[in-house]
Amino acid sequence: MRSEMESMYTNQVWTLIDPPEGANPIGCKWVFKKKTDMDGNVITFKGRLVAKGFRQVHGVDYDETFSLMAMLKSIRILLAIAAYYDYEIWQMDVKTAFLNGKLLEDVYMTQPEGFVDPHSARKVCKLQRSIYGLK
Repeated sequence: MRSEMESMYTNQVWTLIDPPEGANPIGCKWVFKKKTDMDGNVITFKGRLVAKGFRQVHGVDYDETFSLMAMLKSIRILLAIAAYYDYEIWQMDVKTAFLNGKLLEDVYMTQPEGFVDPHSARKVCKLQRSIYGLK
């Protein structure tokens, strides 16, 4: 959970503000998962902050749904070029790739459980970037 929150702070995912009049902030929750190896032994525990996007209203909180994804054709072309020129290929895992999506709409979310700022307990998070669960 701390690692997830550190990446949220580093990427400036939200700013704490006083809730605007008439705004209905969506909630959020923590989703936990165990990563295991092939034998079923637990390697790591992962906590992910997820917005309760099912409470968003079309035309109010969002206009369209969109997710950044690489096209399979593009990956195949890059692999073909790398094979032709005998390039070395490296794979990497980007833990916070979803944070690259900037929001155009004003979306407000409650502060995450366990990480509520005691000096700003009444404030809400105005999301600047997309997080899991948003439409």
